[in-house]
Amino acid sequence: MTPVLAVINELNKHDPALQVHFICDKGFLKQSKDIMSRAAVPVMVSYIMAGKWRRYHGIPFLKQFFYWPTLSGNVKDFFTLGIGFLQSVGLLLRNRPDVVFTKGGFVCVPVGLAAAILRIPLVIHDSDAHPGLTNRILSRYARFIATGAPLKFYSYPKARSYYVGIPISSAYMPTSEAQRRKIKHSLGLVEDRSLVAVTGGGGGALPINKAVSEGAKAITKMAQVVHLTGLHKAEAVAKSVGKNDHYHVYEFVDQTKMAQIICAADVVVTRAGASTLLELAAAAKATIIVPNPRLTNGHQLKNAAVYKLANAAIVLNDDDIQAHHEHLTEAIMLLLNDNRQRAQLEKNIHILAKPHAAEDVAKLLMRAHEKQ
Repeated sequence: MTPVLAVINELNKHDPALQVHFICDKGFLKQSKDIMSRAAVPVMVSYIMAGKWRRYHGIPFLKQFFYWPTLSGNVKDFFTLGIGFLQSVGLLLRNRPDVVFTKGGFVCVPVGLAAAILRIPLVIHDSDAHPGLTNRILSRYARFIATGAPLKFYSYPKARSYYVGIPISSAYMPTSEAQRRKIKHSLGLVEDRSLVAVTGGGGGALPINKAVSEGAKAITKMAQVVHLTGLHKAEAVAKSVGKNDHYHVYEFVDQTKMAQIICAADVVVTRAGASTLLELAAAAKATIIVPNPRLTNGHQLKNAAVYKLANAAIVLNDDDIQAHHEHLTEAIMLLLNDNRQRAQLEKNIHILAKPHAAEDVAKLLMRAHEKQ
């Protein structure tokens, strides 16, 4: 949702009369309203019913197919998708948008198909380095396809595809030592002590949480840690770490504070979400990536591979750090102690940044409207 917010704010610079209607799944309604309230223009937020096709990387197809919770969920959501499509047609007929923009995810399928049926120009964006099912379905109807990674990682038609990166907040930017000290002070941290930021996304990542908390004593001998555990996981991490003045545990922080923490950090430990990685690239951060190997199509493994190939991050194996938590601790300590390697990773990851992504996507949307 935050990439969509960045595009909305960019579009507003070109069209002060811009009107926006954001469509989401019911489960994300509150979060969507909170994020869209920060847009430069008023955004109407509606929800539809949407179903997803459950499949898991590394598990044989037949085993998944005959696993009852997966099978029953897929059958149920097939009908839910039909209802969502009818709801989408109704919303688009009432609002008559000039362009429909979809960002991937199961809620975009009924909206994108409705746009195709109603002959409304469709622009799609694929953040991950592997085409997701939603975007593979919608790409045949899209006027333009924007990608988060270089086009060589996709099978989309090259004539309609554009490597733009991922629209992110302008709050993510490289910082000097003096700027990092100032941000640390504003966050209540020790100004002259290195900072390790740890995040596993909104839901958290148990293997990362356990590995970092197990290594807390060693890490905090020379650095301080801000650990974003994910919802309902902070208590377990805090209990594991025990009393430690240099280890700060939070379940979740808002987007403004998240950007401050990242910009102040010397080392970041993260999963391989595409948007997060582009935020780290924009901020030029020495990064340790632990991709989740079990998500659909192994897309986090493929996201991480882009950064590993560019020597832009250290990539560790999820199963390995579960068995040997000290491997993550050693990687963190290596970067804290090796200024040269840290600086090289900062330089290499920043090359992958696409600071004009929001502007480039906005231009594609305007071109799609002009070509009607």
